[in-house]
Amino acid sequence: MAPKIHPLGERILVKPTAREEVSRGGIVLPDTIKEKPQEGEVIAVGEGKRNDKGERIPMDVKVGDIVVYAKYGGTDIKLEDDDYIILRESDILAKKD
Repeated sequence: MAPKIHPLGERILVKPTAREEVSRGGIVLPDTIKEKPQEGEVIAVGEGKRNDKGERIPMDVKVGDIVVYAKYGGTDIKLEDDDYIILRESDILAKKD
């Protein structure tokens, strides 16, 4: 169930992909040394930013898309015991097919 939050403007709510990282020797790495995920599923999308004429510019991503985002972009939030990140559309680097 999606959280009841609606990103504004050109912002996107993403649920980072959880991945268990294991060393080459098979040791599971603790959360303290894991790298922050840079991939996740789009959960909610804002209406898009406005151009100089006040018209909405459509977003390039939609709910359900899997995206790759900038490593240090966005704001981490916790909703209903789950971790999410709110990103600007410009923080999205790519979509996966």
